[in-house]
Amino acid sequence: MTADDSYDRLDDDDYPAYTMGRAAEMIGTTPAFLRALGEHRLITPLRSEGGHRRYSRYQLRIAARARELVDQGTALEAACRIIVLEDQLEEAQRLNEQYRRAAEKAEPSNPV
Repeated sequence: MTADDSYDRLDDDDYPAYTMGRAAEMIGTTPAFLRALGEHRLITPLRSEGGHRRYSRYQLRIAARARELVDQGTALEAACRIIVLEDQLEEAQRLNEQYRRAAEKAEPSNPV
């Protein structure tokens, strides 16, 4: 791996750069909360060669959203389901927008 490859990871939202302790500290929660998110399969951290959990920035954003919902009184299981549904809705909206643009391009122009 070259130095350039290492620097490319700095912008990679999916690169598992954060240890469990650092990840918990960054989102203001406990390692147990992060483990619970893994148990509910909301996020699945990668493992280092030594078997330690590593989290990406993308996973930290999801965990922070879960913490926000739990702090508002939502049960953890329900918070996980809400986040999955929010993600599915966002993806469906993105696809709908793509299809709408494609349909607009495919429509023949009507001469007036």
